[in-house]
Amino acid sequence: MGLAIGALVAGAALAEEGLIKSHGYSFFGELSYPADYTHFNYVNPDAPKGGEISLAASGTFDSMNPFTRKGRAGALSWMVYESLLGDMPATSGGLPADVYGEAYGLLAESLEYDEGKTFVIFNMRPEARFSDGTPVTAHDVVFSHNLFLEQGLKSYADAVKRRITGAEALSDHRVKFTFADGISRRSLIDQVGGTPVFPRAWYEETGARLDEPRLDAAPGSGPYMLESYDVNRRIIYKRNPDYWGADLPINKGRHNFDRIRLEYFADAGAAFEAFKAGEYTFRAETNSKQWATGYDFPAVDNGWVTTNILPDGTPPSPSGIIFNLGKETLQDVRVREAITLGYNSEWTNESLQFGLFKQRHSFSQGTPAEAKGVPEGAELALLQSLGDVVPPEMLTTPVVMAHTSDPARLTDRRNLRRAMKLLDEAGWTVGEDGMRRNAAGMLLSLELPINSSGSATLSAVVENFAKNLQAMGIEAKVEKLDPSTYTNRDRDRDYDLIFDSYAAFLGSGTGLMQRYGSREAAFSLFNPAGLASPMVDAIIEASLNTTSREDELVALRALDRALRFERFMIPTWYNGAHWVAYWDMFEHPEEIPPYALGSLDFWWYNAEKAEALKAAGALR
Repeated sequence: MGLAIGALVAGAALAEEGLIKSHGYSFFGELSYPADYTHFNYVNPDAPKGGEISLAASGTFDSMNPFTRKGRAGALSWMVYESLLGDMPATSGGLPADVYGEAYGLLAESLEYDEGKTFVIFNMRPEARFSDGTPVTAHDVVFSHNLFLEQGLKSYADAVKRRITGAEALSDHRVKFTFADGISRRSLIDQVGGTPVFPRAWYEETGARLDEPRLDAAPGSGPYMLESYDVNRRIIYKRNPDYWGADLPINKGRHNFDRIRLEYFADAGAAFEAFKAGEYTFRAETNSKQWATGYDFPAVDNGWVTTNILPDGTPPSPSGIIFNLGKETLQDVRVREAITLGYNSEWTNESLQFGLFKQRHSFSQGTPAEAKGVPEGAELALLQSLGDVVPPEMLTTPVVMAHTSDPARLTDRRNLRRAMKLLDEAGWTVGEDGMRRNAAGMLLSLELPINSSGSATLSAVVENFAKNLQAMGIEAKVEKLDPSTYTNRDRDRDYDLIFDSYAAFLGSGTGLMQRYGSREAAFSLFNPAGLASPMVDAIIEASLNTTSREDELVALRALDRALRFERFMIPTWYNGAHWVAYWDMFEHPEEIPPYALGSLDFWWYNAEKAEALKAAGALR
């Protein structure tokens, strides 16, 4: 069935005495795939099964429990688990990858909910099994829900407890969730439907905790299971030959590789050399220097390695240099604006990134949720309705855009003069030694840690940014840390500035509160700036109460405008496409869906091409 715009087919949801029954869920009620769909439109339903795909991972790991709050979890360790609706957003970034905001039954074959969305009942597939052969039941679903509340991230648990008032197994394969009164109906059904399900019996037998690292993690019900690991060197997942859901329409044409292998490397340089030597076979390139100059080795010349640019319809991650708003020196917006002016995007792109990137401005760049110009129409009306939490100047001035700089030289003198004026106004004046201090004599000093296993290009970007700060009289220190130390510093918010990211948004949901809201700002790992803005809170609340996609987008544009106004991040670059390189034995559908590259999901292995590479001596 085609997905032509305007030809969305209402999901097979039947209203019987106010009860809605369906094979999937979307908040606004429309589903693109009917109840009798046979597979997602973008997959190759006849894709062969077999072979191995291998990728690089950086740093270290000491756990195969992906939800631990200590240590470092192994790459892709969450992919063995499934949820009631869809799978974990692991291989395709959520399901399906060609439409937004829709989920279809996986562990659940159907769901029922009332028109007011005060509860939901999931009817589970009795054939579902964990990889150890034990059934997946409603009791496991309730146990998993409670486990996250008791041992999961505090910001997540607190948010869920306020909204979900009950979880009850009505029978072995029928589970009911009830929701709080007086709150938005957003992120309720999809929240509980998207929570991973763990085996209760395994946790009770082992005494394991969700929040602690362990290498013998709970078995999952997904298509892949852990085959082996060598700590800090390698992890191998294998396709479960007895996977219970292999023939479901939601899985047709997917999960095609027999094995997925992760090779660990201490740094990005070593990882790239290993790819050139064929030690792993697929690479999603993010380093512009590597993409521009690195792919001229013999395997490319011989046609053994393919490089490709594939479309990417997702908004770029809002990555950049983030201010720790918990630091007193950074709470003055004039200081943050001055520091922001030290980043020269144009010079960085031309001199360090081969002109291959674009400057990001928005938290939802290139989507209908991106704010533009001066607020007007419905967006202006929304902002005005929020009262005093919205600064008057935000109503009359254009949305904050990333500043422009001279691409010919690192230090843009015009921006430097403007930055120094802002610092003077904020009370950080230059002394005889050329350093800036406040009235109490405290030095304006900033620490920016970076991961030593990251790319040399990122290191150069950060170090050159620090040079501009030093030219302003700021003591700017870049600290290269080993992966474990860096992870701990990041989690503890032990930094002044950090290169990190938030999540882009295409729709509303209570996850916005976890990432950008005030309530958990002091400790949420999803809010590295510690942003706590009454204006942002009010706009998110307004977005949660919208009842149409049109009104939702109005609220999201207002949110984007407000986030940019708060100046808690220096926006950096983005790439509007996927850069991929792989040894020529993988194939993919002719049309890549907008919301996922899908290399681990709906790509497949060509055995004849693989044998040809081995016969040529290219691969072992």
